[in-house]
Amino acid sequence: MTMRVETTAQVGRRLRLHVRGAVQGVGFRPYVYGLAAHYRLGGFVANDPHGVVIEVEGERTSDFVTALPLEKPPLARIDAISIQSIGAVASDQFCIRASEHGKVSTRIVADAATCPQCLSELFDPGSRFHLYPFINCTHCGPRYTIAERLPYDRRTTAMKRFPLCAACASDYADPNSRRFHAEAIACPQCGPRLSHSVEAVAAAIAAGKIVAIKGLGGYQLVCDARADDVVQRLRLRKQRDQKPFAVMVGTVDAVSEIADANTAELALLASSPRPIVLLTSRHCLAGAIAPELSRVGVILPVAPLHHLLFQALHSAHPRRGESWVIVATSANPSGEPLLADNREAERRLDAIADLIVTHDRDIVIRADDSVAAIVAGRMQFIRRARGYVPEPIRLARPVPPVLAVGGALKVTVTATRGNEAFVSQHIGDLDTAQGIRFFQETVQHLTSTLDVEPIVIAHDLHPNMASTRLAEASGRRLIPVQHHHAHAASAMAEHGIEGPALALVLDGFGYGSDGGNWGGELFRCDGARFQRLGHLAPLKMPGGDRAAREPWRMAASVLHSLGRGDAIPRRFAVQPQAARLSTLLDQPDVLVTTSAGRMFDAAAGLLGLCSVQSYEGEAAMKLEARSRSPRIAPGGWMIKDGVLSIHPLLDRLSADAVDPGEGAELFHGTFAAACVDWIARAARESGLTIVTLSGGCFLNAILADNIERGCVAAGLKPLLPRQVPPNDGGLSLGQAWIAALQIVEHRREGNA
Repeated sequence: MTMRVETTAQVGRRLRLHVRGAVQGVGFRPYVYGLAAHYRLGGFVANDPHGVVIEVEGERTSDFVTALPLEKPPLARIDAISIQSIGAVASDQFCIRASEHGKVSTRIVADAATCPQCLSELFDPGSRFHLYPFINCTHCGPRYTIAERLPYDRRTTAMKRFPLCAACASDYADPNSRRFHAEAIACPQCGPRLSHSVEAVAAAIAAGKIVAIKGLGGYQLVCDARADDVVQRLRLRKQRDQKPFAVMVGTVDAVSEIADANTAELALLASSPRPIVLLTSRHCLAGAIAPELSRVGVILPVAPLHHLLFQALHSAHPRRGESWVIVATSANPSGEPLLADNREAERRLDAIADLIVTHDRDIVIRADDSVAAIVAGRMQFIRRARGYVPEPIRLARPVPPVLAVGGALKVTVTATRGNEAFVSQHIGDLDTAQGIRFFQETVQHLTSTLDVEPIVIAHDLHPNMASTRLAEASGRRLIPVQHHHAHAASAMAEHGIEGPALALVLDGFGYGSDGGNWGGELFRCDGARFQRLGHLAPLKMPGGDRAAREPWRMAASVLHSLGRGDAIPRRFAVQPQAARLSTLLDQPDVLVTTSAGRMFDAAAGLLGLCSVQSYEGEAAMKLEARSRSPRIAPGGWMIKDGVLSIHPLLDRLSADAVDPGEGAELFHGTFAAACVDWIARAARESGLTIVTLSGGCFLNAILADNIERGCVAAGLKPLLPRQVPPNDGGLSLGQAWIAALQIVEHRREGNA
């Protein structure tokens, strides 16, 4: 994000500076205080509804202005600085004033992992914070998850119930302290307390128990990641068949024991947001961690409690020649949101966890761990939540206040304010009452903390989505947005593009403008409008939505389309309905789809890698895991009238003798090359060179990397989503951008 400086100042006079960005609750005011003292300036600094206001007076005001953005606190983000000259008041004293209140246009920063200074104090016997699991300062600790509203002051956070002891009050009031106005400041004398000792938690894990621990954004389930029987027991209790678990290691050095990581991946792991990072697995943990997958999600300690837990495990329960690794997964019954309330957690996790560890600091808004990977050389989100929310995405222009509510799966919501879009933390699926309640909580919290009143709500074009029904219930004006157009627009929004541009969207299911089942689309996007230039060749979905859960059905559909329907009963003999599927596929009313996700399913089914999915994307992930060196099958695709068919490739994969690994490599290499050819033809015909790449299939690192490199080689400028996930987690951003542009265009036309 580029910082903007606006000035009408005359050097040597008293200057007033307004600093906008993430500058509250991050130690910015004491930083300014120290800087002003260094240059011997008078004046003041204060939080205001828009950020921070500073007045400085003295001979070296120009030096102050130059230095201000250079050594800011680690969590501070400066978006803009405006500077103006005002009348001098002959002041040589500098002070920190109380916060000014009014209509809010600043923001809260995201939660941050324990900083090095606090970590040092945590293990320092001479520190009053020694072994205290809630140590924090202005450089680290909870922010968004404990904030009720802005301005970000202690009285508007979950810490208001903890009166400061004399020592903490002194630090809180001392501009020279790292804890000056650290709103979450606490110590063993005055702060939150754990329900169980760290030693008891470590002993439970070492004994093979499953423990639920209240973290920054909600409860986590932890257990020994090297013990297959323990992990299997967790799967059984959580009703989670094969979906992978993330694991936590105590230090960066321990990562190399379980995974291969490059420099960029290690830097991402150790960054302040502390996301789960997908790394190439060394397959030395329990086999039930990530069954049949090539990557494992790894996270480093986030909160002081995590550091204390690893110290207790290694000191009291050492393992010969290897480090402790623990499962670290969201604590929730299958299919439901993360739990954050103590009483609800104790009631609903009783059948899952052997020990439930609570504390008495409330979580105001829950947030899962973020999940990311390094794809095509840069970070890509799989799930954007704790550590990154509510950092905004800067838009190309100021827009009206819009709320967008996403889709049905991996839901986020987005609110716009000026030229910023605030994408919520991952909410999840809306197929349970708990999921809908979390959705409603998030909408209320996001709009109230931003102090915005949306004039419209953008939603998915599908009429029966839960998010659409919730939007309708609001009574506000609605703007429906086609699913894949929103995917394309999410990448355009974050890259500051209004169009025209090409867009390749490779996704699962989305309701098309013609009522069809779309998912492999080539668009031209311009402003709030799009044109469908092409799509993947349609393929029948026998059983409708059931085919999306059972890849063998999509594989059977391929055989039928190739005129080999008689082979279905033999190829899929273990499936009870295989014998009658050819008859079903002969019916004229069978649902058809252009979905790229179903093409992955078909390939996985043909290669015998996955017949029935226990979680979304399982077939595609297992297909990716078997592809080590993608190869292109000559003549593996055809393009006619904008329609891309990979049936020649699928025909080759359908042969009985194809090795699954070879088939996976051919699928990835050929499908990527086909997409690049498809895009390049459209680029030549349209004269456009920018192409956005989005949709859930771009979570596949091999596909994303090969398509991006192929586009660059073809002289195009490919743009992948980087600030939001390419899957439905980024959908609300695209919806908001399209709706906002539509309003702007209508207003322009009305004024014309």
